[in-house]
Amino acid sequence: MADEQPAEEIAEGLIEDGENVVLEEEKGPNRRCIVTGKVLPVEQLIRFVVGPDGMVVPDIEARLPGRGLWLSAGRDMVNTALAKKLFAKGFRRKVTVPDDLAETITRQLLRRCLERIGLARRAGQAVTGYEKVRGELKAGRGAVLLAAADGAADGREKIRALAPSLPLVAVLHGDELGAAFGRSHAVHAVVAAGRLADGLKIDAARLAGMRPD
Repeated sequence: MADEQPAEEIAEGLIEDGENVVLEEEKGPNRRCIVTGKVLPVEQLIRFVVGPDGMVVPDIEARLPGRGLWLSAGRDMVNTALAKKLFAKGFRRKVTVPDDLAETITRQLLRRCLERIGLARRAGQAVTGYEKVRGELKAGRGAVLLAAADGAADGREKIRALAPSLPLVAVLHGDELGAAFGRSHAVHAVVAAGRLADGLKIDAARLAGMRPD
């Protein structure tokens, strides 16, 4: 089975054109992780390409031209790929991999999450503050709950209790969540259904895998 192969063999056999689909299922295209060999939805992976200078570049949006390699969104996956030189094996050429690759990916995903929340706020699709969140949920407009990762556990449970069926994102710190709303700190928020909420769920899940804490 593919997930029983050594990572080096997987990487060597999995370079692929970014436009080609490995498997096509109801939920969309899938790709194979060069570390585990598992075929997963692209939403759970991060694509990498090689720039003109030979530098390995994370392609968070999976839109950059050229051949790409895919990696599960996890800090341990990035570290394994670095330690085993899987990028060079997969791309079958000499490449330069930044030592801070995991941090770069984390920063980019964090920025995307904050941008999505900020856009939702400006569009009237996101609010912060317990009472405002409760009002949105009572009106049936909530799609994604947000809770500060460094907030109190009972506070997260309190907000979850308002809508137990909704996904709860708790990967952003209070100052980060606050920044998305133009304030110094925030503990609770909710984003209404739509494209921004859908994208936020994907990016937040990948960010959770990349954050060391």
